Amino acid sequence: MKKTSTRLADGRELIYYDLRDDTVRDAVDRRPLERTVTTSEIRHDMLLGDAVAVASHRQGRTYHPPADECPLCPSRDGRLSEIPDSSYDVVVFENRFPSLAGDSGRCEVVCFTSDHDASFADLTEEQAGLVLEAWTDRTAELSHLPSVQQVFCFENRGAEIGVTLGHPHGQIYAYPFTTPRTALMLRSLAQHKQASGGENLFDLVVERETAGERVVLETEHWVAFVPYAAHWPYEVHLYPRRRVPDLLGLDEAARAEFPRVYLELLRRFDRIFGGGDGGGGTVGESRTPYIAAWHQAPFGPWDEFEGVGRDDFALHLELFTIRRTAGKLKFLAGSESGMNVFINDVPPEAAARRLREVAST
Repeated sequence: MKKTSTRLADGRELIYYDLRDDTVRDAVDRRPLERTVTTSEIRHDMLLGDAVAVASHRQGRTYHPPADECPLCPSRDGRLSEIPDSSYDVVVFENRFPSLAGDSGRCEVVCFTSDHDASFADLTEEQAGLVLEAWTDRTAELSHLPSVQQVFCFENRGAEIGVTLGHPHGQIYAYPFTTPRTALMLRSLAQHKQASGGENLFDLVVERETAGERVVLETEHWVAFVPYAAHWPYEVHLYPRRRVPDLLGLDEAARAEFPRVYLELLRRFDRIFGGGDGGGGTVGESRTPYIAAWHQAPFGPWDEFEGVGRDDFALHLELFTIRRTAGKLKFLAGSESGMNVFINDVPPEAAARRLREVAST
């Protein structure tokens, strides 16, 4: 992998990640952009103990542009985009309309490929491995920012999810606090460790799920399963077999095997409802909308989670879709949105069976 860092016309950082070490990246952003002005603010909810990012400047962000005006495609044929070069493998840049900025953290965009009509599932294993390297590198770099406590790499795919740019891409949020969902995990982790005399709760969950009927696929270094209490109609959790706190902790064997495992999961998701053509593309039903979310250990502080530290956390990826059946979505209504009590229409055991049935051959 070759990494090349540069600056866009308004001062934002852009980084190319290339498969070839001899690739030269010297294209200049020729757009007449003014410096980006953001108004991001973190407000804490005294009753719930969580946080809300208020970012009014995002009202003006790019919204469903036509394909020939996509800002994530390379700059070609006289049309200038967020990526100055005429091609790229993987590129990461600071979001022009960030939810978090300055002392409130940082938001980045990760473009998986220059092919506008592709999807992550269409990538080769080599390309998917390069994305993993980019996620890992950004986690390391962002962790050194004074305001950052947790790094979150994720992908939203599909208009049903709320994606406003059709180009295959993901995002990275660097939060100035430990996120509420992670804090819940850490409190459960600490309570179980104390009650059990030192047992790790993540290890227990993986052990039980691996021995059960909800395993979707497993390899030497990874295991994927539908969790016992899945919130979403089709939800898969992917864990490395060796517990590590973050992407930086993965060994070379797990890194080498990840692309094959992850691409297989994404392609199975595209087949759940009858879509898919045996690869990442689809026929008939549109590609399955999903969210793919990496859960990594915070970088601190750990004072409120007595008895546990970074090494107790287990890196894992959660992949889920809001589609419950062909043509029908799972909406978060009164119970889910009002009380955070999910109601799942698809039994996790049935979801696991379906995801095993659609395995590629």
